[in-house]
Amino acid sequence: MSFTLQSVCVYCGSRPGADPGFAAAAQSMGGEIARRGLTLIYGGGSLGLMNVTADAALAAGGRVVGVITDLLMEREVGHQKLSELHVVQNMHQRKQGMADRADGFVALPGGIGTLEELFEAWTWSQLGYHHKPIGLLNVKGYFDPLLDFLAHMERQGFVTPAVLSLVCVATEPAALLDTMQRWAERPDDTWWTMRGQI
Repeated sequence: MSFTLQSVCVYCGSRPGADPGFAAAAQSMGGEIARRGLTLIYGGGSLGLMNVTADAALAAGGRVVGVITDLLMEREVGHQKLSELHVVQNMHQRKQGMADRADGFVALPGGIGTLEELFEAWTWSQLGYHHKPIGLLNVKGYFDPLLDFLAHMERQGFVTPAVLSLVCVATEPAALLDTMQRWAERPDDTWWTMRGQI
């Protein structure tokens, strides 16, 4: 089946992180998404790497859509200059709203929220709820320990190479988006019909 990447959901930290290279990568990712004419989908925040990514996309003339909860809006962390900002009641609706609007997902450095979002999108792909590409931007080796642990999970028999292959890994935004744009949709198989591989 043909695949067209028109929008990318970016998961990343609401903090800037300890290394200035993280913010530089977020800025590069936001700008690259906009330059390709893609829409950036994200959590709607005005803090940390989330804000850097959104601002970079906007500065490059891109369309940016945020989905945020009413609680976070009350705490004044919602970005006020987005193309669209959707306010929802809870985190489940927030994540579903981002996923429904996205043709692919990218995780940048972040904390437990970023990992939770990444693994939810990954699990949905494994189970056949979507066939969208997932990318991991491994900035300055940030995700090396995670990738090592995933290899450990495979050695221990809890994941297979087929599951690990559902995520593209790169160190530069352009290379990651190139790989995602070449993504070929998998057949509409569910987890149990692919259990020999998954």
